[in-house]
Amino acid sequence: MCRSIKTLRPPMTPDVEDADITAAALQYVRKVSGFHHPAAHNQAVFEEAVDAVARATRELLAGLEVRGAAKA
Repeated sequence: MCRSIKTLRPPMTPDVEDADITAAALQYVRKVSGFHHPAAHNQAVFEEAVDAVARATRELLAGLEVRGAAKA
C-alpha cells in the first residue's frame, strides 16, 4: 500500500525522530483518504487523523520488543 514509507523500528532505524513518524503518518492518511491536500472543510479531520496515526505509531514503536536488539 504505502511502499515508500520507510521502516521506523530499531534496529532498522536506530534514531527515529518525531518528524519521521509524522511524515509516515501524513503519507498513510494521504493514501487512505485519496487526498494529497484536503479541501478546507476536510482539513480538521485530516489533521486529526495524522495526529492519531502518529500517536499510535509512537506507542507501537515504544512497545515493540525486537529480539537480539540491545535495550535502550
